[in-house]
Amino acid sequence: MDNPEKKLAILIDAENISSKYVNIIIKEAVNTGNVIYKRIYGDWTSQSLTPWKGVILDNAISPIQQFSNTNGKNSSDSALIIDAMDLLYKADIDCFCIVSSDSDFTKLASRLRESDKYVVGMGEQKTPRAFISACNKFLYLDLLFSGEHPSVQGEYKQAIPITTKRTVMGKTSKSVKDAEPATNGRNRATKKEGLDISKPIIASGKDFETVKNTIHKLVEEKSDDDGWIFSGTLGSLLNNQLPDFDVRNFGFSKLVDFVSSLNLFDMNIIKDPANPSTKHIYFKIKK
Repeated sequence: MDNPEKKLAILIDAENISSKYVNIIIKEAVNTGNVIYKRIYGDWTSQSLTPWKGVILDNAISPIQQFSNTNGKNSSDSALIIDAMDLLYKADIDCFCIVSSDSDFTKLASRLRESDKYVVGMGEQKTPRAFISACNKFLYLDLLFSGEHPSVQGEYKQAIPITTKRTVMGKTSKSVKDAEPATNGRNRATKKEGLDISKPIIASGKDFETVKNTIHKLVEEKSDDDGWIFSGTLGSLLNNQLPDFDVRNFGFSKLVDFVSSLNLFDMNIIKDPANPSTKHIYFKIKK
């Protein structure tokens, strides 16, 4: 739901999220919509939040004070939840960005979605599955941070030993008009540019297998009568089933490159006759 016209609120659990992620949080939120509210919650009398104090003013984030009444208990949860519900009923907000790895926000995310609001969750890989599943989309801040700072390697980052090179298909050697006919008006790409890109895929093996199997199943079940599925449709279906899926988690910047790297699908590239610079890409399970 990347739409600059969508009004968005960022709500950050400071006691649960490191300040080193602030630039990623803001950037991802801005890419999603027009950020109206930026609020961060915590007990600002605590020394543990000192790192946040140095960045909230630079990023125009409003700190909300919540005193901790019980030792060892996150004091910001209730304040964040109350503010989110106030914004739901009193402000014209289309999207809520909840930044925390805490499962306590699962019910909040579900309630916001019940009110037809788009919910983006941001947290680390330790985030419980219940909260991830309650969001429309979930971003792993630690993986995104690691991708932007390759010299900073965390224990959570591990390479999957995949030896298959991925070949990105380039422009077809013929125009759409002259290309070999195909059903439903689509034309098979007739030439590969032979661009080999080899880089390790980063994530856990379980995550990779889940994503790979999900993509294969979606192509199998949601393709047309000839077995083809539009890459944009595949991306939407994939995000609906796996809210935490992001090709950047696997070292890629585009879905097409990631799907091509699996070496499971044929790819069909069609140029738009009205705009030759525009290409429509389809996938089909290899036989």
